[in-house]
Amino acid sequence: MNPLTLVIGGTGKTGRRLVQRLTAQERPVRIGSRSGGVPFDWEDPATWGPAFEGVDAAYISYYPDLAAPGAPAAIGALAETAMKAGARRLVLLSGRGEEEARAGERALAASGADWTVLRCSWFNQNFSEDYLLDSVLAGHVYLPAGEVEEPFLDADDIADAAAAVLTQDGHIGQVYELTGPRLLTFADAVAAIAAATGRTIGYTRVPVEDFSASLTSEGVPGDVVGLLTYLFTSVLDGRNAHVCDGVQRVLGRPARDFADYARNTAATGVWG
Repeated sequence: MNPLTLVIGGTGKTGRRLVQRLTAQERPVRIGSRSGGVPFDWEDPATWGPAFEGVDAAYISYYPDLAAPGAPAAIGALAETAMKAGARRLVLLSGRGEEEARAGERALAASGADWTVLRCSWFNQNFSEDYLLDSVLAGHVYLPAGEVEEPFLDADDIADAAAAVLTQDGHIGQVYELTGPRLLTFADAVAAIAAATGRTIGYTRVPVEDFSASLTSEGVPGDVVGLLTYLFTSVLDGRNAHVCDGVQRVLGRPARDFADYARNTAATGVWG
């Protein structure tokens, strides 16, 4: 029989895609989240043990991000819970260029689990399934990001990679840096969306203070505001302005291009 896999964050951008792939392979899946499947809450460790009952492997997506305070300790504690329950195969979704996330990766490695890390760049789907969607729909994106380039990564590539490392041999103890195939600025990305939709969508760089204040006024939780501010002021400083071959190494094919993502997403009508 195929082993049971727990997908933590199984209703999120990467988790739900991974669930679809494992289900298509007729592999038993348990979704762990606050909004679906079995109850799982990072802020309530009492939910962790029951979620791991009978589980052999797990995909770990930490909310809101591995760069958040307390994340390394939580990852270490979760890995210990998993191991006690008999789940040795653990795959961690991590952030590329986030020094704080490295501590979470180290906590996982120190647990003694059969671990793999997927260290990812900025998701394409942040423009269509997250906080940037409203800006795209409004016709103008305001962000504190200038000419620094980012190798935007498709969530479908992350899910494909996660499915592969969870179900195939040869990935234990590996750190894969997953990126898209080329570098773009945020202005380039918005222009590609505009071209795909046939709409006029502008882009303006704003001071980070104005960006944070705008998020706060819109009711975005303080921890998320702090995280986004950190990402735009620290991680997007050029440290990630290079392409890696993680997708090719795991999947044996190139990563999806942002222009393809923009065209395919525009066809769904989500951008109006």
